[in-house]
Amino acid sequence: MAVFKYEALNASGQEIKDEIEAPSKEEAVSKVRGLGYFPTKVVEKADRKKIAAKKGAGGPKQRKAAGTGLGWVSTKVLCSFTRQLSTLQDAGLPILRSIRILEQQQKPGMLRSVLKQITEDVEGGATLSEAMSRHPKAFDRLYCNMVAAGEAGGVLDVILQRLADFLEKAQKLKRKIVGAMIYPCVVITIAGGIVTFIMVFVVPKFRDIFRDFDTKLPVITESLISASQWFADGTPPGWVVILFLPIILVLITKLIRQSAMGRYVLDVVSLKIPVLGQLIGKSSVARFTRTLGTLVAAGVPILEALAITKATSGNEVYARMLQRVHDGIREGDSFANPLRASKTVDPIVVNMVDVGEETGELDKMLMKVADNYDDEVDTLVASLVSLLEPIMVVCLGVIVGFIVVALFLPLVALIQGVMGGASGGGI
Repeated sequence: MAVFKYEALNASGQEIKDEIEAPSKEEAVSKVRGLGYFPTKVVEKADRKKIAAKKGAGGPKQRKAAGTGLGWVSTKVLCSFTRQLSTLQDAGLPILRSIRILEQQQKPGMLRSVLKQITEDVEGGATLSEAMSRHPKAFDRLYCNMVAAGEAGGVLDVILQRLADFLEKAQKLKRKIVGAMIYPCVVITIAGGIVTFIMVFVVPKFRDIFRDFDTKLPVITESLISASQWFADGTPPGWVVILFLPIILVLITKLIRQSAMGRYVLDVVSLKIPVLGQLIGKSSVARFTRTLGTLVAAGVPILEALAITKATSGNEVYARMLQRVHDGIREGDSFANPLRASKTVDPIVVNMVDVGEETGELDKMLMKVADNYDDEVDTLVASLVSLLEPIMVVCLGVIVGFIVVALFLPLVALIQGVMGGASGGGI
């Protein structure tokens, strides 16, 4: 006789959670209905003998969660898994069988290992969200709370569909921003390599020529030769400094971001950068409004949804703003008032949130804000690329022009001196 956990509603609409023995799931549903309840969820637990054996052995075996090990699950793989799980749930397959099917088709890696452990946990009586929460590197807090909301409402397939849409849009936005940065990064890298080659190998040749002629060099040429000597023979050499400078800056930035104040200062500064600051700000608004809208639509309580959104916002400025909104709502205020007082987002966002609260469609308004800001981010990315191209051309032109002028000014003086000497000798 199998043991089933069930959740049901009684005649007055109150939720009942209990266990029942039955030979099959269908029989369990029939028994629950026979008690006068309306079942909303029936899940098979492990056999009581197995549970007793586990208890006799000192309880369930404690193992290291996959989320605490090495590796991670990429957003692309996670999105594909979520979409497939949603399809299987919509087709009516039991959750345990769905997880097993998806586990078998996964390539060897972290997700497959995680799914195997999730299967064991669900077999042991845990809910899917509880099993997923034990693997934070694969399923973050946002993901687990969405799944929990779907399980509680009996609409797991719909929630998984929304979650897959959310992950896809977030990944699409990230790809656009990264894709826009590829071209300037490649150009800057190639240009840096060419300039380094000139400074290390070409300029020293001209320096030797000028030294042989024993002529007075212009200030611009002396500056170029000094820079070339630093590039080739400095302590450390300049090319080493330039090569490792980005890595050092990244490490320093990560070190500063270890503290809340450091993260806040860096995020404030990044938001002040022309064009790029607007891109960061609008993408942050799009991210937190879509996250919050998705959670509210899934039935997550507003305070919990704000806490989750704050933790996943990725920007300390907006995280602090969400904390103020959270505190305001907890004290009985509306969503729009503390949002307006923070002066962090545009008035259009505040007005749409205000309308959403009045009409009871806050989730839809938040999603509309996210869609609108996604479009603005697309426009800003295109503008940033268009702006970077002439800036790079001007900067490279200035660098090349400086090198050419610095090298050819002494040559012109030498040629004039030789020609003047030849003319004098002819007379």
